[in-house]
Amino acid sequence: MADRLVAGLDLGSTGIKLLVADEDGAELALVETPTPWQPGPGGTAELPVDGLVAALHSLLHSAADRLEGRRVEALAVAGMGESGVLLDGAGRPAAPVFAWFDPRGAEQARGFPAAIRAEFAGRTGLPLGAQASVAKLAFLRDGGLALAGHRWLDLPEFAATVLGGRPSLEASLVSRTGLIDQDTGEPWDAMLAELGATRDLLPPIEPAGTDLGAVFDRFPAAFAGARITVAGHDHLVAAEAGGGLGPDRYHVSIGTAEVLLRVLDAPLGYAARARLAEHLINEVRHVVPGKHVLVAGVKTGLLLRRALRAFGITDRAGRDRLDAAVMGLPFEGALPEGGLDVSGARNDDGDLVLTVRTDGATPAEVFGAVLRHSNEEIRRLVAAIDREVPPATSATLTGGWAGMRSVRRARERVLPDPTVSERSQETAFGAALVAARLLPAPA
Repeated sequence: MADRLVAGLDLGSTGIKLLVADEDGAELALVETPTPWQPGPGGTAELPVDGLVAALHSLLHSAADRLEGRRVEALAVAGMGESGVLLDGAGRPAAPVFAWFDPRGAEQARGFPAAIRAEFAGRTGLPLGAQASVAKLAFLRDGGLALAGHRWLDLPEFAATVLGGRPSLEASLVSRTGLIDQDTGEPWDAMLAELGATRDLLPPIEPAGTDLGAVFDRFPAAFAGARITVAGHDHLVAAEAGGGLGPDRYHVSIGTAEVLLRVLDAPLGYAARARLAEHLINEVRHVVPGKHVLVAGVKTGLLLRRALRAFGITDRAGRDRLDAAVMGLPFEGALPEGGLDVSGARNDDGDLVLTVRTDGATPAEVFGAVLRHSNEEIRRLVAAIDREVPPATSATLTGGWAGMRSVRRARERVLPDPTVSERSQETAFGAALVAARLLPAPA
């Protein structure tokens, strides 16, 4: 048995997970708590900072109880992009933490000057819309908050400071903000100026795995003193958990968002990024220094979750029964053609809209229709990617929804040679692997 322990923390959209493993990768403890979003009107959602801090304390205490006196020596944080914390000059949160799927900022994104809007995708690798962090920052600016004198941390980077690390930005996470030029890796000064900010808004950008300090002793003794680092954007960390993603393979993570990921050895350039953004596809920096990634999103998991809740299904047993019922239908369903329509899977949407024109629209029929609709969106994304890089020859499916047979059946129709990862928490495990890099070499 390896003596030294490491931990990976995954700040997910649905839940926050903490996995403890030994340095050889054997998993010893996994604890999870729901991400404490506070929903608001019109699809808005905020994450109270005190709720996040309480969740971190709870997770570390729960994990410590399972370690029987053993100590964790290093911890890495991964998690969602776009969401972040704006800190004032004293290091205190100065504004709400918006969910990445919160629609606020859409008006501000449309109102950026023409020059900014024209250059945005080519510079940043992101489509311009409410999801980019700059849209939320512009929303705060227009609400009267002067950004000068403030600092920005993406959510995993902020969590690292809560644990005891120094403020630092990681390349794959800051790539999600809209503040970085993807070719140079430097802040985009024109965007900062539009927001009324300077480069002081951004702490130093450092590689994933940089040692940022030690866990405070206010946390359980099993974690106090452990070295801290940031592993990066959750989907990218998960893709590296299996030893790295080849350039001809998709990594498809089906959580609240479904993300298709391709690794690039070099950026595709300004013109390609502008073309890809027309299809809501990102070209940004990877957690592996020097590499870039194509990231295409579909809001499959969000629609599936909303469908389950509309049906009153809230537990695993109910989900399993529905999965069996969907598999009992032909893939195309058994309703007359045009009897049931679904929309909402596009990455700039997320509103589950059902149009029912016939009787017999059972939960299984609706669930199957959501999967077929998301397949259509994935086909469009794959076609756009194939115009820029050689087509992939295989795919790995991971994430909570990949455990459903009906989901796997659907993806077999649109992805090349898909296989399912055997690991249930790839992001947390991948973060633990990054934490292991901080362990000193054995004497």
